[in-house]
Amino acid sequence: MQKYSVEELLKNNAYPGRGIVIGRSEDGRYAVAAYFIMGRSVNSRNRVFVEDGEGIRTEAFDPSKLTDPSLIIYAPVRVLGNKTIVTNGDQTDTIYEGMDKQMTFEQSLRCREFEPDEPNYTPRISGIMHIENGKYNFAMSILKSNNGNPASCLRYAFAYENPMAGEGRFIHTYMKDGNPLPSFEGEPEWVEIKGGIDEFTDRVWGSLNEENKVSLFVRYIDIETGKYETRIVNKNK
Repeated sequence: MQKYSVEELLKNNAYPGRGIVIGRSEDGRYAVAAYFIMGRSVNSRNRVFVEDGEGIRTEAFDPSKLTDPSLIIYAPVRVLGNKTIVTNGDQTDTIYEGMDKQMTFEQSLRCREFEPDEPNYTPRISGIMHIENGKYNFAMSILKSNNGNPASCLRYAFAYENPMAGEGRFIHTYMKDGNPLPSFEGEPEWVEIKGGIDEFTDRVWGSLNEENKVSLFVRYIDIETGKYETRIVNKNK
């Protein structure tokens, strides 16, 4: 499998949609997560990330322009004990509630499918990071239509134990721009994670398409102590 730089993948794709990167910092000390959102419509672009407890939520930048909150207002990041959940929709709450009842990551998502936004049927992408006693692992999931046929939901989960320093996995909703938008295919892409939190944040934000990018969240979690640093970048200010 080929390893890419996140910048290379983003610069060559005008519309990956929403994306999750999870991995380990170059020095091996931190668990790393990034989540970005993009938009083509006025409604999708009218958003910002705001902190909400240990997580974040999306919020309308201009409430007067908000037309349909159903698929764009949600909590992308929530923390449950030593687990950090990152998703592209309200399945964040589904995973949180399921795992709080001792269900697994995959079991929690069994009641969910792709988004009902015909004709795109946007995939639901999710990630979970687990840090305990100095050990770190993570998993990712994608729920997608069967090649655009909403009669069938395809469910994929990927687990990564003891991720290597300077490496991560990148999953996004769309392969590229289009009408309808083509869903992500294959395994999460193998990517490099370089630099500290500010450098990594700048690399990702600077590589997203200027017209379509909306917001970015990045978190570095100390694997030994569980303490974390967060960066939020919003195009709307």
